[in-house]
Amino acid sequence: MKHITLVLITLLFINCKEVTKAQSSESAVKVSEVETIMNFLASDELEGRDTGSEGLKKAAEYIEKTFKDAGVMVSPYFDTYLPAFDAKGKETYNVVGYLKGTDPNLADEFVVIGAHFDHIGKGKEVDGDTIANGANDNAAGSTAVISLAKQFAKTKNNKRSVLFVLFGAEEIGLLGSKHLAKVLKEKNLNLYTMINFEMIGVPLVDKPYKAYITGYEMSNMAEKMNEYAGKELIGFLPKAKEFQLFRRSDNFPFHKEFNVPCQTICTFDFSNYDYYHHVDDEVANINLEFMTELINDCVPVITKILNTNTREIKLN
Repeated sequence: MKHITLVLITLLFINCKEVTKAQSSESAVKVSEVETIMNFLASDELEGRDTGSEGLKKAAEYIEKTFKDAGVMVSPYFDTYLPAFDAKGKETYNVVGYLKGTDPNLADEFVVIGAHFDHIGKGKEVDGDTIANGANDNAAGSTAVISLAKQFAKTKNNKRSVLFVLFGAEEIGLLGSKHLAKVLKEKNLNLYTMINFEMIGVPLVDKPYKAYITGYEMSNMAEKMNEYAGKELIGFLPKAKEFQLFRRSDNFPFHKEFNVPCQTICTFDFSNYDYYHHVDDEVANINLEFMTELINDCVPVITKILNTNTREIKLN
């Protein structure tokens, strides 16, 4: 009888492991989903997503529909997914989605997950092509934010509230993030941290970690992300400090307004991609498998950030 009981317990344990494995696999972001989003955002139809353009408006409406379909809500700070703002005389948009926190004690604390979705429109002609599709810069980062929004809308395991933001007018001076950070500060957003995604479409070269963050030394974010990931996911890139990348992406206006850890995850290391602001920055030159793996690696990290009882990520 004892032997039979042990066998049954063993079989049950194996079965539970298989179910958990299957659920984990099912809930993971898939390469095909990443490819679908990338193919639209970096398509010729959007003509390079220039500020104020019809192509950028189409991209904004696509993201809005994706949020709606996934169950990502309009934020309590706006009455639309597409709050408009003026960018040097042109009307353009940020796209803002919202998931309310599930814990009554933590739901008033927010994490912002962001990336810019605009690009430069046209570039120097190559073989008759002038559309700068902006696949790595920054359809890749935008795809990460959209994929994460869909994932968290599905799992609903966020004690803190989240704003998923796609910024406009980054390419002409971080205007979307400057505008939004200022508005949210005026509305007394209780911001814990902001994580930005920029140019994550190709792997780093000869690095033990998968991505780096800007402003590495300014907080313990990298240390905590690696702890939450259970591996060396995030590292330090000297060139990021040399070129002051911390100040040159959409994390910076949030840090400036809120004085909390706001940093950018990136894999562009100045040697691994030849098509920065180039018409050949197309999906064909992106490593979609790597991108998907990085997004999936970020899921447990962001899950932990959204669910710790105290604010563990702090400025140094």
